[in-house]
Amino acid sequence: MEDARELDPNRWLQEHGDIMFRYAISRVRDAAAAEDLVQETFLAGIKSKERFSGRSTERTWLIGILKHKIVDYIRKDSRQTLSDDIENREQPSEEYFDRKGHWKVGPSEWLVNPQKAFERNEFWEVLHDCVEHLKDKQKQVFIKRELESLDAEEICKDLDISSSNLWVLLFRARAQLKKCMEVNWLEKT
Repeated sequence: MEDARELDPNRWLQEHGDIMFRYAISRVRDAAAAEDLVQETFLAGIKSKERFSGRSTERTWLIGILKHKIVDYIRKDSRQTLSDDIENREQPSEEYFDRKGHWKVGPSEWLVNPQKAFERNEFWEVLHDCVEHLKDKQKQVFIKRELESLDAEEICKDLDISSSNLWVLLFRARAQLKKCMEVNWLEKT
């Protein structure tokens, strides 16, 4: 494992930037926001590098920070969108309705579907709970491979497991998550 003194922020962008950007954009679906989140992560890493314990790799530590930044971004974005929608609400006027009270021009489509926003947040909560119920090694392997996008060789090295063991653990984790999500998400929606 890496020592906190070995952390070198000067190489973070080159060594981890692409993976972190891909991770962020897969969550927020906005390139500009993903870039900002990665930059904020690097800044937070620089500010807190003395607290890096070395129990994980540098990349895992940075992606952990990025995850928190993404959660904060999604929360802020959903609150801001709702606030903007409420503030920009106009009072009905004659330009919208005819004398009989019928629409002259139909209302515009909502940019935010409250039900879908709720379901998206609920989905991530259920997935997180399902991941938390995996056996420890399965959870570690799944998070490193699927959420942190680490390659198989790096995961095997980090966890000191064989390649075949990695694929067995991933298969079992995915099967367990499928079952958990079917019960806790799909059957409830």
